[in-house]
Amino acid sequence: MISVDFTKYHGLGNDFILIDNRTQSEPMIVSEQAVQLCDRNFGIGADGVIFALPGINGADYTMRIFNSDGSEPEMCGNGIRCLAKFLWDLETAEGQTPSRTQYHIHTLAGAIAPKLEADGRVKVDMGMPQLLAPQIPTTLAGVDQKVINTPIEVASATWNVTCVSMGNPHCITFVEDADAIPLETLGPQFEYHQAFPQRTNTEFIEVVRPDYLKMRVWERGAGATLACGTGACASVVAGVLAGKSNRACTVELPGGNLEIEWSDLDQRVYMTGPAQKVFTGRI
Repeated sequence: MISVDFTKYHGLGNDFILIDNRTQSEPMIVSEQAVQLCDRNFGIGADGVIFALPGINGADYTMRIFNSDGSEPEMCGNGIRCLAKFLWDLETAEGQTPSRTQYHIHTLAGAIAPKLEADGRVKVDMGMPQLLAPQIPTTLAGVDQKVINTPIEVASATWNVTCVSMGNPHCITFVEDADAIPLETLGPQFEYHQAFPQRTNTEFIEVVRPDYLKMRVWERGAGATLACGTGACASVVAGVLAGKSNRACTVELPGGNLEIEWSDLDQRVYMTGPAQKVFTGRI
């Protein structure tokens, strides 16, 4: 039995257990233990466990994450904002001059650069979205094709979906009323649909205005969550591709709002939102 120090953070209610793993290159607990820690009745409770590991390939640090079901996603938008705050807190506690406000983090989705803003929020360069069907991956279109307003059969109904990868797969569908979606029923059927060989995150988007989207999300490996950063980014990209939204949008999630911009200059997606420390402990 090992003892693990942890800090709990959340980004708009999407909550994570952060572990200082900088002394070794592999996570200090295995995925089955992460499932136990994430249990909200018998553990700490979280949507996932995030490990701060030593940097590789020139990065300051490396991010690994286990979802609450034990699966390992490529990236997590809310999670990387929490990781940036966690790293700043660690460095400050160790007496390092807290002059660094930007980190270069290695993830399974590539290099990500979160920056701490003066107002306490974190702005993240999420990189360029991937749009071709094999990049998602999905079988809804051919090798050199994008999936935009493409019909798919789920729960005996036809849904028009747009698919985007932000380093992890997203299936976005635009609806009249996001609150009316039976998320617990539809979410798993999208996640495990045969058109998505690596499963998928699913976003149901209500376009309030071209610059304001309302989103509900079913996350691959975590289920219904209060927020999903990569999902908000993917949804704005999908909104532009489908002719439904501007390139800069406020995305309203159950846990609060994110500011998302798909830049017309460099084609990269930028996400700005909060990350808050909740408590520390040892288990």
